[in-house]
Amino acid sequence: MSDTALAIRSEEEKPDFADGAVNLASPRLGATVTEVSDEFFAPRERMLDDAPPVFYPDRYDEHGKWMDGWETRRRRSGGNDWCIVQLGAKGIITGFDLNTRFFTGNHPPRARIEGALTDSAPDDTTEWVELVAESDLAPDSQNLFPVNDDRPFNFLRFNIYPDGGIARLRVWGNPVCEWKRQDPEGHHELSAIINGGRVLGYNDAHYGDPWVILTPGRGQNMGDGWETRRRREPGNDWIVIALGAAGEAKRIEIDTAHFKGNYPDRCSIQAARIENTGDSDIVAGAGGWDNLMDEQKLQMDHVHTFEAGAINDIGPITHIRLNIFPDGGISRIRIFGQLAAEE
Repeated sequence: MSDTALAIRSEEEKPDFADGAVNLASPRLGATVTEVSDEFFAPRERMLDDAPPVFYPDRYDEHGKWMDGWETRRRRSGGNDWCIVQLGAKGIITGFDLNTRFFTGNHPPRARIEGALTDSAPDDTTEWVELVAESDLAPDSQNLFPVNDDRPFNFLRFNIYPDGGIARLRVWGNPVCEWKRQDPEGHHELSAIINGGRVLGYNDAHYGDPWVILTPGRGQNMGDGWETRRRREPGNDWIVIALGAAGEAKRIEIDTAHFKGNYPDRCSIQAARIENTGDSDIVAGAGGWDNLMDEQKLQMDHVHTFEAGAINDIGPITHIRLNIFPDGGISRIRIFGQLAAEE
């Protein structure tokens, strides 16, 4: 029997400060660990993996016990271990989850996190802001640290004291896009997470993480998208998305990558321009919005592109509701268009 068959899998509970936020340290957004003091037992990349950590009781490699996370060797010369994380998008951080799942006698007793906003790689001149003071960590658990700071950051310095292993680092927050730097005549991906797009609500998300439909690239597998349960009652499923800025939609992409026997049969999009309204009220009223795109037939495992002939001219919009008929899964949705003139 292979050790894969003996894997012990964990679950992650989303903290309150993650509501309405995204994981800015997700590789789906392009986040990466750029520097590390040591990674003898387990490499840096595992710490950012989007999947919850797993444990293989009998798996070993040339360095010792195989662990699903970032783990340094036992420090014998004083000091502490650290790494530099480049977030996938500049954003305002709402909180951190330092998950030590399966790290019991080898977790760090304490940790500290600092943030910076810089256009280049951090160096000795970088000004760091303390976001989490040196704090105790519990073994084999999610260690949650809410943050109350409205400044955006794009780099983190993560210190562990003195050494040890972290299974997962989650950095919950909301991306910030400086639209004033953008070409007002150009076409921009208004819905992209890195441009401030976000999911406000949906009627069902039994499989997958809804927010990933706004991330770059195509889905890696069928789990990399938004998928609803099989609908056994009348009606259809839907999801409401806030764009990063008001704009006029010129091109729409619906990607059903990897969805074959479970892609939606059809889709349509409603849209509106809404300012200064709470998210719950927006979601509640979305069913009455104008049709940006009437019902369109979909195919399995395919990038569908809709342009002028399929998109209704309803003026600038800030929010969309994607309707899928009757149910199923999509990998990505992208709304491209011009920025609306400032009022």
